[in-house]
Amino acid sequence: MVKIKICGITNLEDALVSVDYGCDALGFVFYKKSPRYIEPDKARDIIERLPKNIIKIGVFVDAEEEIIKCIAKLCKLDMLQFHGKESPEFCKKFKGYKIIKAFRVRNKINLSKILIYKTFAYLFDTFVQSMPGGTGKTFNWKFLDNIGRINCPVFLSGGLNAENVKEAIKIVNPAWVDASSSLEIRPGKKDYNKVKEFVTVVKPHLISQDKRNIR
Repeated sequence: MVKIKICGITNLEDALVSVDYGCDALGFVFYKKSPRYIEPDKARDIIERLPKNIIKIGVFVDAEEEIIKCIAKLCKLDMLQFHGKESPEFCKKFKGYKIIKAFRVRNKINLSKILIYKTFAYLFDTFVQSMPGGTGKTFNWKFLDNIGRINCPVFLSGGLNAENVKEAIKIVNPAWVDASSSLEIRPGKKDYNKVKEFVTVVKPHLISQDKRNIR
């Protein structure tokens, strides 16, 4: 079954609603230029209120090693997502954490440049020159038609919503789908109808046991 990561969490209510609706992981953006940036202390306070089974992922863009380690320890993160130009060597410096290396797609991917990263997972997002992520734009999923050679989990991101995620899953067959800006009312604030619809499409089995009410 495909798992769900809801990214760009900035407040406790969004986090709890996303969990209630059935997500598997929450992403917290520690990149100050992002409109979804969250202070580490605030992220820690939210994470302390989350169920233990929810995976907590910190998103970083070309941050310094010590800053990443400090935030990861403070917030008790489970995974670290590197969304910048981090090198394969840099990704090896975080023992005890599962690393997700993000790649921005604008044409057919070059597996030789990806497989040199010996990380826990790879994430594929849409390439936009001025933004490292959170663009709300999709890319041509057929550019990933050679990922069958990848022997680690694949996260698919980039403009996914309730209307297109089913097709995206059919084409790419990812282990995870990752949504952020496409599920928002405004940057940093989730639209709970969109969150619920997204989860329902990805996990239709939850419909029969859904006791959740939109808050």
